[in-house]
Amino acid sequence: MTFRKIPHTFLILLTLGASCAYAKKIPKYEQSRALTPEQSALVEKAITREKTLIKEIQTRTPLVETYIQDTRPDVKLYSVPVDDQYMLSRVDFGKGFFDKSYEPRTRATAGKKGFFKGSFASILNLTKLLGLEKFTYSPTGFMQMMFLDPSGFDSQHYVFSYVRREFLGSVRTVVFDVHPKPEVHGMGRFYGRIWIEDQGGNVVRFNGTYTGAGNEDSSKYYFHFDSWRINVQPDIWLPVAVYVEETQRTEGEKSVGLKAQTHFWGYSLKLPTRDSENVSVKVDDAVDKTEDSQDVGPLQASRMWITQAENNVIDRLVEAGLVAPLAQSGYETKVLDQIVINLVVPNNLAFTDQLHTRIILSDTVEATTVGNTILISKGLIDTLPSEEAIASVIAMELAHIAMGHHIDTRYAFNDRLLFPDESTFQRIDMYHSDIDNGTAAKKAMEYLQASMYKDRLANAGLYYAQLVDRAKVLKALNTPKLGDSLIKADGTAWMADLQHMAPPLNWDDLTQRAALPLGSWLKTDPWDDKVQMLDAKQYAPMNARDKMPFEVTPIFYKLQHYDVSAAQPQQAAPPAGADTAAPPAAPAGTASPAAPAQPDNGTPPAIADQPAAAAQNQR
Repeated sequence: MTFRKIPHTFLILLTLGASCAYAKKIPKYEQSRALTPEQSALVEKAITREKTLIKEIQTRTPLVETYIQDTRPDVKLYSVPVDDQYMLSRVDFGKGFFDKSYEPRTRATAGKKGFFKGSFASILNLTKLLGLEKFTYSPTGFMQMMFLDPSGFDSQHYVFSYVRREFLGSVRTVVFDVHPKPEVHGMGRFYGRIWIEDQGGNVVRFNGTYTGAGNEDSSKYYFHFDSWRINVQPDIWLPVAVYVEETQRTEGEKSVGLKAQTHFWGYSLKLPTRDSENVSVKVDDAVDKTEDSQDVGPLQASRMWITQAENNVIDRLVEAGLVAPLAQSGYETKVLDQIVINLVVPNNLAFTDQLHTRIILSDTVEATTVGNTILISKGLIDTLPSEEAIASVIAMELAHIAMGHHIDTRYAFNDRLLFPDESTFQRIDMYHSDIDNGTAAKKAMEYLQASMYKDRLANAGLYYAQLVDRAKVLKALNTPKLGDSLIKADGTAWMADLQHMAPPLNWDDLTQRAALPLGSWLKTDPWDDKVQMLDAKQYAPMNARDKMPFEVTPIFYKLQHYDVSAAQPQQAAPPAGADTAAPPAAPAGTASPAAPAQPDNGTPPAIADQPAAAAQNQR
């Protein structure tokens, strides 16, 4: 595992201690009121359920993605990012709590690092052994915010004070303030507020920080965080996301803050073999696609060989939790595949095999191709403000496919994909050369000029202008893990011709949405990794601060109980020609990806417009 130093010599961070942030001496706890018998029974039920949750998580190996933006105050925009860091790990809680980082292709494979086992008090010793006492962010530090207190969350260690009843979405909860008992000593005790759903007694949200040591010489820096869980299966609530924010960690005019999001997914992934370095690859539901002709010619054989490599790679990436599996009528088929058609038809591109689009589940801004499959990251989709901006990305990937810029066909041999999940970035090369990217960018401009998007290319160019501007500080966000960056090594965009068509960036022009915050369009099901569009009310920005391009924002979920009937597969497909539900139309001047309209007279339909994403990630 690689840990990155923070260049602020005055900043002390407890890296493995769940959350660290600037905080002065913890005030004395308010006197708590006695709970009613009903409230006490709910608290005891929550304590029992918390122990059950820990046992449930011990059987899982989820992926944990943390993206951090360091910020500084700004007079106009309130705060702006000045640096960033990105971490992706697969966590094995089965034996002593370990994480396995998905190391990028430019780094050496890191070894295992201990997480925690038994008590938060052991964090101090582990931190010292790893040499991480100061200036460091650790993936395991952010993972730890999945839990309240895995070793001592009970009535013997904590005081509970009733606050109120509150709905989180459709889930009715009872809210309690929680703090350690005065006589309880030690680091890492939770101090804050919890939400307990009143049906099963599960803690579905907790918001606060962790207590420091009792003496004045110990670290005073603790992050504040907001941790959410959702009902992923009947009677199973699991962590889904954590938001961390510190507006000020140091005193003075040049104070540095941070915002971070941690997301969890892949709970139902096939568990890797812990006693072996190899992971088997299994391809289900193979379909015989034999054509009418009895023989295969050389050109067709070459293309089929590439397709075999493509299928092997995609299957391996899905198994590793890095690419979303296809969902019936999912975002890929309803939106992205339709934009592909909108580019292919007017350009008379004749592909022998069907083109597909898939979503890379990371927040990094990247795209690539595997055979006839276009891969676009969730972070890239989330930040694209309009259909024409998405089309510009797809156009470049189409050019790669049309010009024969395919991946190495060595992956047609399945044994080359037998490696641990965390080695995926190092073992699978899907990035294109600079020469290929340059020629693809030029060809993409030709495709766009001949398409239905030709009159809206200036809007698409705004995205690249904003990306180039923010890429100067958001280097981790623009460092691809599997594919290609949209930015050249010199800091310019591959689609610079498109950027030059755009008007100047203007923060005061509220109709100009160059790029959106992270998490604006898609959500990932933490259980099965499928992606869906957010069903959220959209708001237009009221000021420059509401734009937040490429920024981390707070997380809120409208929780609901798991619906068994809704999870059952549909028995029959809708009748031909039936209308599909579409999001509401956008206000004038805004356009964003949405569900495709039904084709009319054989003409590929445009994607319906949708309003710009809200400032907050409502779910």
